[in-house]
Amino acid sequence: MQVINTGQGVGGILNGFRALVEDSEKITFVGTPGFCTPFAELIGFVVRNKQLAFIPNLDFESAKTLLMTKQGMQLGDSTDPSADTVVLLGGLAMPKIGVEAEKANELVGRILNGKENGKVIGVCFQSMFSQQKWEEVIAFDYIINADLDIKVMEV
Repeated sequence: MQVINTGQGVGGILNGFRALVEDSEKITFVGTPGFCTPFAELIGFVVRNKQLAFIPNLDFESAKTLLMTKQGMQLGDSTDPSADTVVLLGGLAMPKIGVEAEKANELVGRILNGKENGKVIGVCFQSMFSQQKWEEVIAFDYIINADLDIKVMEV
């Protein structure tokens, strides 16, 4: 694994992601409802001109479109989540969620449905995919990993 780009803050995540999916037509995000959904909406904003979908947990049949509305990026109607790019969000790998990497990998195969040039991208914080050894099970093409430095200040 080699670092191909670095950045800071939210802009670093968004710009890095946009560059990775330039040639993608349809992108399906997979994550936990609630925790990962806003991240899919945030990341999806920079590629809002593409076809986007969100799968909660690993429930293929519950996929929804992710679209730009007057209120910002939001989930829409049910959709077929088959895509040429899959984005696994790190919340799935958190131990308390209970998702197995093997099951996530099966879902990746179902979403890509045999596409030869399909991409698998992980987006996580604090090296979650590495910590939980998902990199040993899933053939990620790219992982965007961000570290958080939090300060709570009293003023």
